[in-house]
Amino acid sequence: MKRRIHALPGNQALAEDLARHGGWPWTTVQVRRFPDEESLVTVTPPEKGEEAVLVCTLDRPDPKLLPLLLAAGTLRELGAARVVLVAPYLAYLRQDARFHPGEAVAAGIFGRLLDGLFDAVLTVDPHLHRLRTLAEAGLSRGRVVHVAADLAAWIAAHVAHPLILGPDAESAQWVHEVAARIDAPGAVASKVRHGDRAVTVTLPDLSAWRGRTPVLLDDIIASGHTMAEAARALRAAGWPTPICVAVHGVLAEGALDLLRSADVARVVTTDSIAQHTARIRLAGALATALDA
Repeated sequence: MKRRIHALPGNQALAEDLARHGGWPWTTVQVRRFPDEESLVTVTPPEKGEEAVLVCTLDRPDPKLLPLLLAAGTLRELGAARVVLVAPYLAYLRQDARFHPGEAVAAGIFGRLLDGLFDAVLTVDPHLHRLRTLAEAGLSRGRVVHVAADLAAWIAAHVAHPLILGPDAESAQWVHEVAARIDAPGAVASKVRHGDRAVTVTLPDLSAWRGRTPVLLDDIIASGHTMAEAARALRAAGWPTPICVAVHGVLAEGALDLLRSADVARVVTTDSIAQHTARIRLAGALATALDA
């Protein structure tokens, strides 16, 4: 089946890299805003029998969603054989439970919406908390692209004698796989959350690995508070300045300043979100997943 990559605004660099890896043509979805904030979306019409792959990472999702949905609907109306979404970062998955009467459980609503519009949705190591699979979030057509190998390759190439440390229990799956891939020690700290931006991190016994460079590894850096507290705990215990590595660099306002104040040596993320910390490129893994 023929395939064309369609980049939503802000996703051109990843789309071009993805197209280069796969040998596919690519184009940009044009989005024009009217004075009343309505959007006019224009796509490149698909050729007969062509699969249309929309590339749109969904950090800060709300302004991106309607143009994405309009582009998907238009491509299908114009005869695309399949319409696929590549969303390296997939929003709303953390809203997976109702804690107060009347709250929206956004994960399932959002998942079912995408499931009805796309023939497949590819995302990178989603931040699933109480949910175990994308299907539980309503995405029966969702496919996860795992990138531990890409994280491991970057660490192996750039960090001498690393110690892979997860800042909390949720990071354990990435810590253990990355550590095993590069034959490095790995450990996981414990975290107690006191609020949205207040946490306490307690380190395990790391004395057996003195002399190594600590690499704090997690799937996501959002506010930066968890990573910052783990870095402070390391420095208080006499460890060198750590390097922070994450799959998704959401990086809310002030997050990088917070990490710098915690004496972090460097912050590195994948290009699942376009940030200046994005040093680990995912187009190869995504191209392989599209062909699978």
